[in-house]
Amino acid sequence: MEATEVRDEPPASGSDRLGTTGSVDKLASRVAQRIEAEVIAQGWPVGEVLDSEPVLRERYGVSRTVLREAARLLEHHQVARMRRGPGGGLVVCAPDAEPTVAAMVVYIEHVGTDLRDVLHARRLIEPILGKLAAERIDEEGIGRLRGTHAAELAPTQAGEWAGGLFHSVLSEMTRNPVLQVFIEVLEQLAYRYVALARPMPADEVRRFTKATHHRHAGILDATVAGDAPRAQVELIKHLDEVSEWFGDAIGGAGNGEGPAVRLAPEPVGLAAGRTLAEVVAMRIYGDVVRESMAAGTVIGSESELMERYETSRAVLRAAVRLLEHHSVATSRRGPGGGLVVTRQQPRAAIDATALYLAYRRAATGDLLVVREAIEVGLVAQLAARREEPDVARSLATMGDRLGRPQGDGPDRDFHADLTELAGNPVLTLFLRIITELSSRTGASGGCGHQAGARHLEILGAILDGDVSLAQYRMRRHLSL
Repeated sequence: MEATEVRDEPPASGSDRLGTTGSVDKLASRVAQRIEAEVIAQGWPVGEVLDSEPVLRERYGVSRTVLREAARLLEHHQVARMRRGPGGGLVVCAPDAEPTVAAMVVYIEHVGTDLRDVLHARRLIEPILGKLAAERIDEEGIGRLRGTHAAELAPTQAGEWAGGLFHSVLSEMTRNPVLQVFIEVLEQLAYRYVALARPMPADEVRRFTKATHHRHAGILDATVAGDAPRAQVELIKHLDEVSEWFGDAIGGAGNGEGPAVRLAPEPVGLAAGRTLAEVVAMRIYGDVVRESMAAGTVIGSESELMERYETSRAVLRAAVRLLEHHSVATSRRGPGGGLVVTRQQPRAAIDATALYLAYRRAATGDLLVVREAIEVGLVAQLAARREEPDVARSLATMGDRLGRPQGDGPDRDFHADLTELAGNPVLTLFLRIITELSSRTGASGGCGHQAGARHLEILGAILDGDVSLAQYRMRRHLSL
C-alpha cells in the first residue's frame, strides 16, 4: 500500500529562529501560534495588515512554503488571511464561533460520546442561561428573543427541528462567550444525534414543537421580566421534558433507562465549505466517524484517497494536514502505511476555543460561572453514586492519594480526577478547556496552597453521601 505523503519542501537554508529539525507542517504550526499570540497581544486589530509575505518570511526566518502553510492554518482558525496585490499581506480577521464549535464537536464525536452525556451536560449548564439572561438582557435582546420565539411555529419538513435556536439566542443574552460556545456545541450535538437516530414524522415534530414553544414562552416571559429564579425553573422543566422526548425518540437514552446510544452523525465539517481542502477533510472525517474506525485503522493510501475523494494530490495533502491538526488521522510511511486514524486528543479543540475566547475577551468570571455549574453538579452525581463498586474504589484511591504528604507520590489533579470518574467526555472536554484557560489568565479556581485540605473536605462529603454539603464545599472552594 502506498504511504500518504504529506511532507512539503524543507525550510530555507540558513538560520531558522524557530528550529530546524521539525517537519514543514510542525514548523508552520509553530509560526501560526507565534502570529496568533501577537494578534492577541495587539488586542486583535481586525482589518490591520500585519506585514507582507517577504517581511514575514524574514521576521520568522522560514521559507515561502512554511509561511504559506502557516497562513492556511491562520485562515482555518479565522485569525488572519493572506491578501494579494498592492497593500496586501497577512490581514487580521474577525472570527466567528464556527471553527471553535467544529473543533469541539469533532473531538466529542470522535471519542464516542453517549447521547446521555450530552443531555446531562445540558442539564448542568443550561439553567445558568435563565439567571444571566434575566439579569443582562436589553431592549434589542428582547426583540431578538421574541422574534426567534415567534418563528418557531413556522412550517417545517418532516424530521426538521430548529427549536435549539431559541437556546442559542438566549445564550447570547448572557453576554458570556464561554456559555455561548458551549451551548452551541450542546445544541448541535443533541439535535443532530436525535434527528439521525430515526426519521421523525411531521406530526410528531409538530407536537413537540408546540409543546416546546409553550415552554419557551414561559422562559421568555420570566427573562424579560427579570425574574431569574423563575427563568431557571422554567428552563429546568423544559430540559427535563426535552430529555424525556429524546429518550422516547431513540429508545430510552434520555432518561437513563435504555442502553447507551453512540451514534455516527454526519460530520459538522472542520470549517465546512470554506476551502476545497476543508471539504475533503470533512468527507474523510465523516467516513471515520460513520464507520467507527478505531485508532490504527488505515483509511487508505494517497493514490486510493485521491481516487475515492476525486481530488488532486495537493488538495489531499492540505486536507491531511487539517486532519492531523485535529488529531483525526495522520500519515504513516512504510509497509502498511497510508492515512491512519489516530487516538483523538483535545489539543485542537482547546487551542481553537482559547483563540476565539481571546478574541471575545472572555473574563475570568465568565469561565468561573460555567466551571462552578459543572463541578457542583458533578459532586452531587458522585455522592449519589458513591456505593457503586467502581466509583467507591476510585474515591477510596483519591482519598489515599490526598492523604499522603505533599510531594509523596505522583501529583494528580483532583478536579480532573472527579470529572473523569463521572465518565462524561463532553464535561471532561469543557472542564479541560476552562481549567487551561483559567491557568493562562492566572485564575487558579481555588487551587492555592490550602487546596489539598479543601479537596479532602469535598471528598469526605461525597463519601458520606451528603449531596448538599459536597455542593456547598465545592462552590466555596472554587470561589476562593
